[in-house]
Parts: sequence; C-alpha cells; structure tokens
Amino acid sequence: MADAKRFVGIDVAKAQLDVAIGPNGESFSVANDETGISELLRRLEPADLVIIEATGGLEVPVASALATAGIAVAVVNPRQVRDFARATGQLAKTDALDAQVLVRFGEAVKPQVRALPDAQAQALEALVNRRRQLVEMLTAEKNRRANSPKVIHKSIDEHTRWLEKRLAGFDDELAGLVRETPIWRERDELLRSVPGVGKVLSTTLLAHLPELGALNRKQIAALAGLAPFNRDSGSLRGSRCIWGGRAQVRRVLYMAVVSAVRSNPVIKNFYAQLRARGKYPKSALTACMRKLLVILNAMLHNNTHWHATALTSPTSTLYPPGDAVSEHGCC
Repeated sequence: MADAKRFVGIDVAKAQLDVAIGPNGESFSVANDETGISELLRRLEPADLVIIEATGGLEVPVASALATAGIAVAVVNPRQVRDFARATGQLAKTDALDAQVLVRFGEAVKPQVRALPDAQAQALEALVNRRRQLVEMLTAEKNRRANSPKVIHKSIDEHTRWLEKRLAGFDDELAGLVRETPIWRERDELLRSVPGVGKVLSTTLLAHLPELGALNRKQIAALAGLAPFNRDSGSLRGSRCIWGGRAQVRRVLYMAVVSAVRSNPVIKNFYAQLRARGKYPKSALTACMRKLLVILNAMLHNNTHWHATALTSPTSTLYPPGDAVSEHGCC
C-alpha cells in the first residue's frame, strides 16, 4: 500500500463518480454505470490506491470493478472522512471537494485495503439485510395494530400474515445458501454448537462479520463496536464506554446474549459474577456480548466446537493465556 504511485479519491453518487487523482492531479467525472466505470478503469493505473466512502451499497459496483482489474481499493467510513475534512479546515462540501478530501485522507491515514466480498457473499449480505427489514416492518405492524381502530385490524392482520410468510421464505433461502457453500456450512455448524447461538446470529456473523476467526480478541471486539474506550481527562476517570462498530452485529448479538444468560452455562455464570460485583444489568450484558464474541472468534480460529468444560477450565487452550475477556468490556 505504501508503494502506491498515486492516491485516488472517488466520491460516489447515484448518477455520477467524481474522481481526483493525487493532491495536484487531474479531476474528472464519469457516469456511475458500466460505460463510466470502463472509462474510469482506462484512466487509472494498477499501482493506484483508490479511496471510496461506504455509501450504503452505491460503491459496490465501482469497487468490485476496480478490485477485479487489480487496483487496490479501500472502502472507508464516511464519518471518519468528514471528521478529517473538518480537522484540516475543509468545511465546504461538494462532490469534487469530497474527492480531493479522500485523496488527502488516503495520504495521511493510509487506510487498510481489505478483500471485497464476492458475489455470493454479497448475496448473503443482501438476504440478511432484507430479512432484518422484514422483521422491522413486522414489528411496526404489530405495534400499529395495538393502537389502531378495529376497522383496519383486518388489513393489518393480512399484511402481518404476508410478512410472516415472506420472512419464513427468506429463512429458507438463507439456510439453502449456507448449505450450498462448504466453508459457510462448516462455520455455521461451529457457531450453532454454542448454546444461545441460533440461525439468525450465525447468518448475521457470516454476512456482516466475515473477519470473525481471523483477528485477535481486541480487533474483533473493536470491529463489532464492543471494545471499551477510556474517558479520562486530568484527574477525572470516566466510565468506559463502547462506541462505533457494526451496529447490525451488536443488535443480533444482544438478543443472543439475552438467551445465553439463561441457556449457556459459561455466559450465565459470567453474567451472575458481574451482577454480584455490582455491575448494572445493561453493562453486564454488554460484557457478556464481548465475551461471547471472543469465544466465537477463538472457536472459528481453532476450528473447535463448543465445549463448556474446556472454557471453564483454568488450563483451557481454546484461546491463549490472557486472551479471555474480563468484565471491563462494558460501558
């Protein structure tokens, strides 16, 4: 990455790609379609490092095309780029200026280039996202029925039944996609061997946290937004609090931990210990989320099925000494 000849910033919009090459290089725009992306590829070099903001999926076609052409691509967090722009005094905001900011961000931060998901991984992520949307719509309809006149109950009930049917269909599609992919099937079996981990958490981790098993405990906790950050200033010692990360993973992990504190002996005992030490319920659950994630990360790393006895043993080899998580993973 450090050997890249040029840093290239691309601001992605629905209809257009604004491109800036180097701090003092050329700037141009192309259409955000196959013709425009082909023109973009002709004007870039294999040694370039392209910086693109994550824009809810609009960046996927151009990022995939660049990666396929052998050009390094770093998809970065828009909030970080905006904070960087403000820190450097760039308060104005246009698409062309944003592309230049991405160039300077790349030069200063040198973001890590990660492998982009293939078509099958993108399909899994899309199905998981759509399933979550259906669950949100189903919850909204049920809440709406409770406060609505009886005259519209029939309409709401019909829509609710339709949503439940579509939700079951998406569950079948997700299960089929996982079964058809050997590596996902193996990882899914490992994850679901843990009490409290069901199909929803397993598929969410496969889709939204593919790094699970490849990072250490601190890195995976930070990636999921479960790493506690200090809040100290002078003599003040503030409470540690989690921040950022992948919210969709945290939401599903929270529900799994609520189940795990009743059905998983390791998480249940850990939660009881934290509560006995005076931790608030929410803080204790957050710490349990981090502990469960660390356990799952170690299981995938070592290709090891769940074994409660090994986890509770002082000589456990599931994760290295000092790699177990403490109660400080809470806010």
